[in-house]
Amino acid sequence: MSFLNEINQANALIVGASQGIGLGFVKKLLQDDRIAKIYATYRQQKTTSDLLTLERQHSDKLTCLPMDITDESQIVESVKKIYVDVNKLHLAINCVGLLHDENLQPEKSLRQINSENLLRYFQINSIGAVLLVKHLLPLLRHQERSVFASISAKIGSISDNHLGGWYGYRASKAAHNMLMKTAAIEYARSSPKTLVVTLHPGTTDTRLSQPFQSNVPAEKLFSVERAVSQLLEVIEQLQEGDSGQFFSWDGSRLPW
Repeated sequence: MSFLNEINQANALIVGASQGIGLGFVKKLLQDDRIAKIYATYRQQKTTSDLLTLERQHSDKLTCLPMDITDESQIVESVKKIYVDVNKLHLAINCVGLLHDENLQPEKSLRQINSENLLRYFQINSIGAVLLVKHLLPLLRHQERSVFASISAKIGSISDNHLGGWYGYRASKAAHNMLMKTAAIEYARSSPKTLVVTLHPGTTDTRLSQPFQSNVPAEKLFSVERAVSQLLEVIEQLQEGDSGQFFSWDGSRLPW
């Protein structure tokens, strides 16, 4: 049975909710009567119109918070604001990730590697996630079941790397997975009712994947709605021994 069915009105946090999978989670949870409050973070207001429109339409349930996860002080401030409103979270999903932008593209060879881009990958894809689990601990530590899920990528699996390339993205996601695995071990001691997991959503039709969709078979390119539904199903089926594991969108465990 889903842990959400055992809770009387759960509280959720979606980090990186302005677009893509994060926004999809917000839309899905707004329709879920088991969820009492949703907190959704965004980094830039100029890309957040859809999310802020939802906040106006569902002001009783949805609260939006500006937060850049590369700035630890902003994480602390957001956690404080949530704590003023509620004293616990039951579901927290980190959807923040960087693959490319106007100044950065995945490296195809060693010649394209530079330290500045590598640092950006790690700061956003790895360090931000562990700062979240650091500061969310007081909100997740209570007597009811809670889940912290962070979106990763199968490409971060070291043993599954057969093609090479994409050094920064691969390495930062592998580091992300190790940080979440390590945090799960500590949470088992300090917050034993919390499960910490990493999730691979599959190739989803978002801005992150758009430049790389041409080689993806149509049946393996998921809509945001499908990806979100599949990931929520995985989350709801988690069992006590699943903390610290790396799950694919279909519920199968991925190799490190």
